[in-house]
Amino acid sequence: MNLRTRRTLLVIALATLLAACASRQPAPVTERVAVPPPPASVVPAPIPAAPPLPAIAIDPRPEQYLVKRGDTLYSIALEHGLDYRELAAMNNIENANVIRVGQTLRVRPPSSTAIPANGSAPSPNGTGSATTAMAPTVPVGEARPLAPPPSATGGALKTQPKAIKLPYSDQALAQVAKAALPAILPEARAEARPLPMPEPKPEVRPEARPAAPPEPRPEAKPEAKPEPKPEAAMATVAGAGEEDRVDWIWPTSGKVIAPFNENANLKGLDIAGKTGQAVLASAAGRVVYAGSGLRGYGKLIIIKHNKTYLSAYAHNKEILIKEGDAVSKGQRIAELGNTDADQPKLHFEIRRFGKPVDPARFLPAAPTS
Repeated sequence: MNLRTRRTLLVIALATLLAACASRQPAPVTERVAVPPPPASVVPAPIPAAPPLPAIAIDPRPEQYLVKRGDTLYSIALEHGLDYRELAAMNNIENANVIRVGQTLRVRPPSSTAIPANGSAPSPNGTGSATTAMAPTVPVGEARPLAPPPSATGGALKTQPKAIKLPYSDQALAQVAKAALPAILPEARAEARPLPMPEPKPEVRPEARPAAPPEPRPEAKPEAKPEPKPEAAMATVAGAGEEDRVDWIWPTSGKVIAPFNENANLKGLDIAGKTGQAVLASAAGRVVYAGSGLRGYGKLIIIKHNKTYLSAYAHNKEILIKEGDAVSKGQRIAELGNTDADQPKLHFEIRRFGKPVDPARFLPAAPTS
């Protein structure tokens, strides 16, 4: 084999080697990002029910009253559920026995809750409408993108092999031919072919099992409230709060000879009895009147139990307490009689904001004769 042929074979071998090296491509790099498992289902905690607001007793009394012929300060105070001294103080009256026809009196205390003209419930801030407080805004953190994971190779991918450039000469040609000599042989040529790179197997991770659904909570059954007993006294009517409840008892024993009848102007109960028998305070309170200044009532006692209720005891023979006394429920306050009446009896009234209501709705049981 002459020198020219050898050179030709070496050039062919060198070209084949360079082509084989250039055909090799780097293995693909797959970036794997860990996928967090799905969050377990969160059952929101039940929102506790707001406690019920206390009921407010609405005062139906007017702001003012125009004095008419036959009125007295005592009768006006009784008709509006007031202590006559309180009524006198609100209107700067020095002598309780001196009022004039046509005089305008203020008959509702400033602290009472009145019904607004528009019919809506008063608001706590006194503006006539409830004010809703805006809840503070809770800042929400901004979602930040995840930083890209570093490359598996630590830098840029290599796409070409490094090549060393030499000047053309017989020595350089011989050096390259010596390095590429095995490529001339068939076995070496087969080895020089690029081998297929096995594809990377995807990483198999166990599937995230969904969280077990929370066990259903047993529904809370509302507690059964005991039915009110028929004989229980009705302490208040709708709209009265806890502070206005009164525990009533019968003021004396005897037969009811005249029941309450608003249409017939019977403002209470007439209970027949014997002269001198005990008249008891129907509930605890303070005596706001004791005397005979109201026509048609004889010797009268009025007890104020709270800002809503008062009770009246008329036609007594003797009065055993005086104005300003604090009395307890069941305390003896008078002796039954027939003053300004046609027979011995007790006329008993319960008034709510001065308006007569049926005492039978409040008293626990019928008295024994």
